[in-house]
Amino acid sequence: MTGRRSDAERNYRRILTVAEAEIAELGAAASIERVARTAGLGSATVRRHFPTRQALLEAVFAERARALQARAAELTGESDSRAALLAWLRDFTDYAVSARGFADVLAYEPPTEADAEAGPSTSQSSCGATLEAALAPLLARAQREGAARPEASCHDLVTAVAGIALATEHHRNPAAQAARLLDLFVTGLSPRG
Repeated sequence: MTGRRSDAERNYRRILTVAEAEIAELGAAASIERVARTAGLGSATVRRHFPTRQALLEAVFAERARALQARAAELTGESDSRAALLAWLRDFTDYAVSARGFADVLAYEPPTEADAEAGPSTSQSSCGATLEAALAPLLARAQREGAARPEASCHDLVTAVAGIALATEHHRNPAAQAARLLDLFVTGLSPRG
């Protein structure tokens, strides 16, 4: 956002803040006009920054994906690789559940063999690619240390969290249900023994 006047930068940040709250409440149905009203701005001002609702949604979700990327970087220094991986997956799940519509953005086609050979995400949405890139060092370390199954991929984990968020979106208590499902996913159905 360099080169932007300070009032334009303030408006941009205000729009993203309001849009994130609107999206948490209404999901992808949040309108530019309602965001503009709530932010105390004209819809033309919002459209200068975000010409379409899709552009606004992508910007909000990209901001959060970058925050999750920063969180992953923080967790790479943790001594327990499994705990670090699970902490990030819980943070990701919490956000995916709270931001209605985010899981829809992440519901993408499985990677092709060429994608798998190229590394994380050459054909996925930019949010998915950002999240997989953030997750990759945490998962790789946990796998090296025997704390995660070697066949698990970043794509598998991002897809699982997106599925959990989609499955719990209309639940009476989506956050609690999503946490429960993530725990089942992580531990599996078999009793410990």
